[in-house]
Amino acid sequence: MWMSEFAASIITTSTVACIHALYSPDRQKKPNNTNKMILSIVSSLLPDDGLSLEVFPDFQLASLKTLIAEEIMNRITPDRMFLYRDGHLLADGEKTLQELGLVDHAVLELHTRESIQALRQAHRAATSGATQGARNTSGDFMTDSEVIRLRLLGDQNMMNQLREQQPELAEAVNDPQRFSQIFQMLESRRRDAEREKQLETARLNDDPFNIESQRRIEELIREEAVRENLQNALEYNPESFGRVTMLYVPVEVNGHPVKAFVDSGAQATIMSPKCAEDCNIMRLIDKRFAGIAKGVGTAKILGRVHSAQIKLGDQYLPCSFTVMEGKDVDLLLGLDMLKRHQASINLKDNLLEFGDTKIPFLPENECPRSFDAPGQEDEPVVEGPAGSLVGGQSGAMIRPPAVNPNFQGPGHTVGGPSASEASASTSQPLLSQTTIPSPVPTPVNPPPLPSGRQTYHAPEKIAQLTSLGFSEAEARQALNTANGDVELAASLLFG
Repeated sequence: MWMSEFAASIITTSTVACIHALYSPDRQKKPNNTNKMILSIVSSLLPDDGLSLEVFPDFQLASLKTLIAEEIMNRITPDRMFLYRDGHLLADGEKTLQELGLVDHAVLELHTRESIQALRQAHRAATSGATQGARNTSGDFMTDSEVIRLRLLGDQNMMNQLREQQPELAEAVNDPQRFSQIFQMLESRRRDAEREKQLETARLNDDPFNIESQRRIEELIREEAVRENLQNALEYNPESFGRVTMLYVPVEVNGHPVKAFVDSGAQATIMSPKCAEDCNIMRLIDKRFAGIAKGVGTAKILGRVHSAQIKLGDQYLPCSFTVMEGKDVDLLLGLDMLKRHQASINLKDNLLEFGDTKIPFLPENECPRSFDAPGQEDEPVVEGPAGSLVGGQSGAMIRPPAVNPNFQGPGHTVGGPSASEASASTSQPLLSQTTIPSPVPTPVNPPPLPSGRQTYHAPEKIAQLTSLGFSEAEARQALNTANGDVELAASLLFG
């Protein structure tokens, strides 16, 4: 009797897990597959070091949930588990881990329906807490920050962006307590800034007939319109913030290779003194044509080389050069050269055409940087939404929008409301309580979004989303936005 009890006691949870892995149906399908993978399971419901499992790629997702339940002594049943990878829900339990795109050393987030609902409630409390004052306890911060920390650990792209935007927060991602402290500090700063803004708004509304108050109110409304316009451009027309590559072509002047800048807006072809020396035509400068060039600035003209040989593609053409100081470009092909030889700038095919000769423009990595981005290091910057920075002169995106720790989408700050909500909260009391004598600029409306036409979705997909705690209407809307992709729809709902 005691022997049988002893034998039963040595069958531990790990032994049961191993037996399940060996005799699971998907294991029996491919008995020759010996390439195991290690998966890391992280969750606020698990110990700090999480859970590490060694499984086969042909293991089904449903079997993985069963294995996790056995490892944690069935504290969480498989039907209550929701696994995420890089913020995307792994919903199809019949698919294998390999079919779901999981690789060795992948990190999965484990949530339950209760923890998801708690997170949603914490998020709603955070967004409404901006007008109700500070929170009573730090428990909500701990809950929010821990879920955010786990998601950051599972998404390398978000971690890379966080290192650029909030390096101090990124360094503390492996320390839950430190991460929560920094997160709370950032939230306090945001609340303080909002409080100061509300105080200024109240002060201005207390004396609506004061001329200075009227001017300040008008300026605040204008700033909100500019911010909204910038936000709309970032969201609906982000390509306008890209840096355009200048047009360069490889040429040879007097046998010396030069990267020539093509500028149809310049009247004459210009060469720098250094380039003239390198091409051995400095001795041909006619100093009688010296002078001062005036335009945006002034530059000294040393003279003119009346004729020198330039090679464009396979053609050798005569060309005159104005040698001028103060230019960061070695050689600039101006309108005199382009019109004389009937050149065509083909931007569609990225070619400079001289008759039958077609010269491809140089790629960005081969273009000289000195003239392509003059003064880029000292260029003034404009702050955009979510911590983004835009070049004040070039209009190019210098720093993309920061990672939003609450994952509420574009235009949000750390733990704060969206840009449109912030705009409404600021401009509404000003417009409702104060009369502005001068015209108020109207924000540019964003392009209309696609019409919300109803699309048929399988009941199984809707059931998967409603089982996460969302209504059927929310599930249908998310599926319409995600074109029927359940995992993407779930990510949008939780985002």
